[in-house]
Amino acid sequence: MDGIVPDIAVGTKRVTPQSLFILFGVYGDVQRVKILFNKKENALVQMADGSQAQLAMSHLNGHKLHGKPIRITLSKHQNVQLPREGQEDQGLTKDYGNSPLHRFKKPGSKNFQNIFPPSATLHLSNIPPSIAEEDLKALFSSNGGVVKGFKFFQKDRKMALIQMGSVEEAVQALIDLHNHDLGENHHLRVSFSKSTI
Repeated sequence: MDGIVPDIAVGTKRVTPQSLFILFGVYGDVQRVKILFNKKENALVQMADGSQAQLAMSHLNGHKLHGKPIRITLSKHQNVQLPREGQEDQGLTKDYGNSPLHRFKKPGSKNFQNIFPPSATLHLSNIPPSIAEEDLKALFSSNGGVVKGFKFFQKDRKMALIQMGSVEEAVQALIDLHNHDLGENHHLRVSFSKSTI
């Protein structure tokens, strides 16, 4: 079943299909992403279904990415077409239907209960025991963001909260660091949190 395709005006040429896949993937399973060839500040993001598209639209519309607000509208297209064999695409269209990074592929996943609007505080999980607070703070400040607070969960050191300097910094950190390889076969999971530190 194809979902409604939000038409994303991202207002910048630095956005990639992968960054939109990660960001929109917080709110549902992204099937395909297409950055428009002649209008690279616009993209189509195809979600698994209409309710996921609505969720992404309601939470992300107006939030800033690379200094410009994201404007999201429903597209007249019902699905994103992949380029035909031999058609030049410059990597602007990607199919994520079989991606292992989908957060919601398991029915009844706890991820469905933890969907929150973008916030300055991020929830981190899948942290290996060898990783210290300082390692994570350094990682999250490496892309120019400011880490304002950090706290491991008391009962489970595989999870932590990290507070960035702004919501925009947190959005960028989520895009850059979700699925980051922390070693020991652990890939960092990053999502927005309703908690504060």
